[in-house]
Amino acid sequence: MKPIYKVFTSLSLGIICLFSSCEEKANEVEEVIDATHAIQTEKHLIKVDTLYTEFKNPWGMTWLDDGTMLVTERSGEILLFKDDQFTGEKVSGLPDFYVKGQVGLMDITVHPNFSDNGWIYISYGKPMQDSLGATAIMRFRLEGNQATNQEELIVTAPPWETGRHYGSRIVFDNDNYLYFSNGERGNKPENAQDLTNSHGKIHRIHDDGRIPNDNPFVGMEGAVSSIWTYGNRNPQGMVYDSENDRIWESEHGPMGGDEVNLIEKGKNYGWPVITYGQNYDGTPITDITEKEGMEQPVTYYVPSIATCGMTLVTSDRYPEWKGDLLIGALAKMHINRVDLEGTDAMGQEIMFQDIGRVRDVEQSPDGYLYALTEGTGLMVKFLPVN
Repeated sequence: MKPIYKVFTSLSLGIICLFSSCEEKANEVEEVIDATHAIQTEKHLIKVDTLYTEFKNPWGMTWLDDGTMLVTERSGEILLFKDDQFTGEKVSGLPDFYVKGQVGLMDITVHPNFSDNGWIYISYGKPMQDSLGATAIMRFRLEGNQATNQEELIVTAPPWETGRHYGSRIVFDNDNYLYFSNGERGNKPENAQDLTNSHGKIHRIHDDGRIPNDNPFVGMEGAVSSIWTYGNRNPQGMVYDSENDRIWESEHGPMGGDEVNLIEKGKNYGWPVITYGQNYDGTPITDITEKEGMEQPVTYYVPSIATCGMTLVTSDRYPEWKGDLLIGALAKMHINRVDLEGTDAMGQEIMFQDIGRVRDVEQSPDGYLYALTEGTGLMVKFLPVN
């Protein structure tokens, strides 16, 4: 059965005036969404507005102060959108990327003080010697559609030959520290427990790439000083809760055992010593799911849904989802809503089944929710029906 979302293209927003004189009450209007083909979730009636249909492997999205939206393609492109429409322009002047398997140009976000400094940040695969690659973070400014003032901030080590498990999401906290995720590379899961390499970890740096002195493993002999947490298999989702100063992360398990974690300083999240998953051939990875000194996930998925990009709903546009996590599912092709109460997961809801392989879910500055899909190649916007 083909996804039904392809027919929801160019859905219009109707603007009506609620008063007798539109001229006098121009600012007092309400958006009215046509409910035709709307989807009833457990808590909201949602119209899915398809904005773009020609992506191949979209990865991340962010917004500039003027409303311009930037969307990354794993192949190395950044597309520019204005008023939810593709402008036909792409960012030029970017470096070469290591594009192999799951890696290429990945996440993108703007500095919290973007209006003052103009910095845009990307995570990507950096080509290294001998056809190897590494997860790297760079920042640049945008002049027109030209990437200028490019600064490489950090490169993970050691470089690796596989194109698997590179992460990688970027978030900033309230103090402008930058956190990024990096996978354990797949063919050597024990990397995640080894503090002498960068892989299978969440990292924390200053916005200019310097290492904070209060990182948990600074000063430990042989340890990579940027490490914030370890034991993380392949974290492709991360979001910062600014109101409560906490970071949520989603990571791929093997066959079963995808996790949603609350990321906290210096903690060990267990991979591959503990897991709720098993090898892809059905053999066990380990015979334990818990161990002292290792964190339990807030929730996990058996079978795997292939968790990816995620957002925390803070918008008043979706009052019944407020405070919940929305997580993209690649393999199961839906959006998974995790009903949160504080830091406890009270339940889950599968929404928008068969929309495509959901690579990212984000909330825009004006409070709307967007998603990017692979396979169906879509960018969609979720419009709550009043």
